[in-house]
Amino acid sequence: MIFIDTSAFYALFDRDDNHHSSVALAWESIRDNPGQLACSNYILLETIALLQNRLGMPTVQDFIELTSFMSVYWVSIEQHNQAVAALLTASRRGLSLVDCTSFDIMRSQGIRTSFTFDRHFAELGFTCIPSNG
Repeated sequence: MIFIDTSAFYALFDRDDNHHSSVALAWESIRDNPGQLACSNYILLETIALLQNRLGMPTVQDFIELTSFMSVYWVSIEQHNQAVAALLTASRRGLSLVDCTSFDIMRSQGIRTSFTFDRHFAELGFTCIPSNG
């Protein structure tokens, strides 16, 4: 199973993003296994807001179509509260609540690989595609 983060989704859709070429190449190798791709409802919300604001509604529609075949894990109130506690404990400016929910979901589901450019995933020991180098 591969957990997809907002950073990868955004780079996939924004051809001007610095990571677009490497994310597009990585996407070619994983997209044909939709049953192995997952994200959370928080990732969907964050990505839709970002795409809508920066690239417009046609891109949001393309994104929704792309994600319609993926597994979506819904953040429970318990996971939300744990993520808030983790965020406050970490007290790091660049770490987000969405990141903390992602880490919790990945751990609880036994997912070790993330499609991301967010260095926090690697810092916590997850394998990242493409490699954060």
